[in-house]
Amino acid sequence: MEKKIGVYICTDCEIGSSLDIDKLTKVAIKQKASVVKTHPSLCQKEGVEFIKRDMAQEGVNAVIIAACSSRVNYDVFNLGIPLVERVNLREGVVWTHTPNDEDTQMMAEDYIRMGILKMQKMEAPEPYKVENLSKNVLVVGGGLAGITAANEAAKAGYDVFLIEKNDSLGGWMTKIYKQAPTKPPYTDMEEPFINNLIKEIQQNPKIKIYTSSLIEKIEGSPGIYDVTVKQNGNLETFRAGAIVEAAGTVPYDATKIIHLGFGKYPNVVTNYMMEDMTLKGTIVRPSDGKPVKSVAFIQCAGQRDENHLPYCSATCCVESLKQAKYIRLQDPDSKAYIFYRDMRTPGHYEYFYKSMQNDAGVFLTKGDVIGITEDENKNLAIEVENTLLGEKIRVNADLVVLATGMVPVTALGEEILPPGVKPGDEFIPYVMIETDILNLVYRQGGEVPVLVNGYPDSNFICFPYETRRTGIYAAGSVRAPMDISSTIIDATGAALKAIQCIELTARGEALHPRVGDISYVDIFMQKCTQCKRCTEECPFGAINEDEKANPLYNPTRCRRCAICMGACPERIMSFKNYSVDMIGNMVKNIEVPEEEEEKPRAIVFVCENDAYPALDMAGLHRLSYNPFIRVVPLRCIGSMNLVWVADALSKGIDGILLLGCQYGEDYQCHMATGSHLAKIRLSKVAETLDRLKLESGRVQMTQVSISEYHKIPQILDEFMEKLKGFGPNPYKGF
Repeated sequence: MEKKIGVYICTDCEIGSSLDIDKLTKVAIKQKASVVKTHPSLCQKEGVEFIKRDMAQEGVNAVIIAACSSRVNYDVFNLGIPLVERVNLREGVVWTHTPNDEDTQMMAEDYIRMGILKMQKMEAPEPYKVENLSKNVLVVGGGLAGITAANEAAKAGYDVFLIEKNDSLGGWMTKIYKQAPTKPPYTDMEEPFINNLIKEIQQNPKIKIYTSSLIEKIEGSPGIYDVTVKQNGNLETFRAGAIVEAAGTVPYDATKIIHLGFGKYPNVVTNYMMEDMTLKGTIVRPSDGKPVKSVAFIQCAGQRDENHLPYCSATCCVESLKQAKYIRLQDPDSKAYIFYRDMRTPGHYEYFYKSMQNDAGVFLTKGDVIGITEDENKNLAIEVENTLLGEKIRVNADLVVLATGMVPVTALGEEILPPGVKPGDEFIPYVMIETDILNLVYRQGGEVPVLVNGYPDSNFICFPYETRRTGIYAAGSVRAPMDISSTIIDATGAALKAIQCIELTARGEALHPRVGDISYVDIFMQKCTQCKRCTEECPFGAINEDEKANPLYNPTRCRRCAICMGACPERIMSFKNYSVDMIGNMVKNIEVPEEEEEKPRAIVFVCENDAYPALDMAGLHRLSYNPFIRVVPLRCIGSMNLVWVADALSKGIDGILLLGCQYGEDYQCHMATGSHLAKIRLSKVAETLDRLKLESGRVQMTQVSISEYHKIPQILDEFMEKLKGFGPNPYKGF
């Protein structure tokens, strides 16, 4: 169908009073838009009907709305057609620049021009529909998180396969004597409810349970995962649509905590061993079987320690309080000492903590345990300094319990760094650890990538359940340290995300963060040089490769970030509505004034996820910034193709700034590694600049989070000052 472009310019929200609308209309007509009209308020019902009337009567099938930011009113401007482009005249122009000013007008005209040029290059995307799609959910791990995820998915009407490597379900929850309070008044220990949950899922016909089972391999992608399970030496294959990984944790190896005496003194045990002792009956000393009269609990044993576990395991404080109560209930004359760095009992657990504070037999103090010694009768002496009392103290005890932390099973195994990353690099975006949990048939490795502490994650701020493998959701303590109540909530959330994945995939739509996007990569294989950059750099493992290193694209794994498009030196990766040629055409058609006019031009490529919202926030707060910049939104700053640098500079643009999401330990990149990859690529742009005889400082990158919108004017103004020092681009006028 022939494309008929309609441009609709809104005059509300100060646009009409700040810009020469007639000139904008002329720009649109000059760019050969078929229909160009204005309206006093496009976002109102009358404005939407105004556009739809042209669609029905004049055959407009490609709409450009020049009004507010694309991040607002997106539901209002859902016109039922795939070709709708937004030009940001409100937040991006009139709310951030001087009204009725020549430079403000030139900015608006450039944005109109760029929007039309982009639309002219666009094709209507069509959703990728999976054949033989499965709506089954695979849950890996039969502990509390796995059981909860399976149960919730089944309640929602989905068939579930639950795989557990042990011969029974329940995990750690079946090994505890009592559980911390979850109901008012939050002062009394409770019977573990795990057995009731196990019975519930065993009786549910929608849940098929595999115990004593391991995953041999998982092939495919969301909607079409082919899972091979080994049970008692037999192999069985089934198809699943999404996966919840709830494989759990293991206790930290207490033998590594040398100064606390575990393995050296028999009466030094871990919190896990203490639970087992209580479950079996009377709490006695391992050395001689005598009943315990005094117990010292040492918190953060090998936790919050860069030499061991740098993180808090979230449950230990409450568990130690609970185990102290075990002792007090066993013998009213017994004593419990708890030495902590910080007592962390969030939410309703604070009531339990207060109830234990009121127990005269429980002594709690902040302090650092510096050593443990043993006498000839196997009695233990604990030395503590930096206490609340302000002095060093020495406590004698029959038993010492170390609150060791939890280590995700995803942290166990052989560690593999991502391609191109070396030990000691400034920032490692993820680590692959081969652990034989999922055994994915992925070019980048068989498990989900993990972060520095071994926890699988994608974006810790915005997407808590996501991993860096589309359609695979981490739940429970394998995702982050958490208690029983949090695990139930977490597993329910992961099950819902798995269901969302299945339903979006069935419609041919992308998952987070571009939810609903129906575009996907088209590869022009005739020009492929088998360089492997797309297969290595895709953050989500969407591209496998054949024996000749040709890319094998899996559309339902793709999150439409276009990082592969930025990676490809031959520019063979493109989307119908987002391509190298499309953005390059926009860049090459920005109006660049002559040198003598002293109106420099800079392009700011911004990530649509954090940097662009920050620009919008600057607009909402009416913060002014330099009018000589032109903003080009990208799906991810990692989709930046270096050919755009050459396009811009050869056009006479004075400088290029990349605004991406934060990376490093406090990473916020919505596409996981996009911002990091952009930085690496930009470090190689000096060659292009040398070839053009230009200063390398003309091209820079910085990171900004949405909360740092107030920094936007300073960032842009400082960049323009640097360009002023370099002088005009010598390519102006060519």
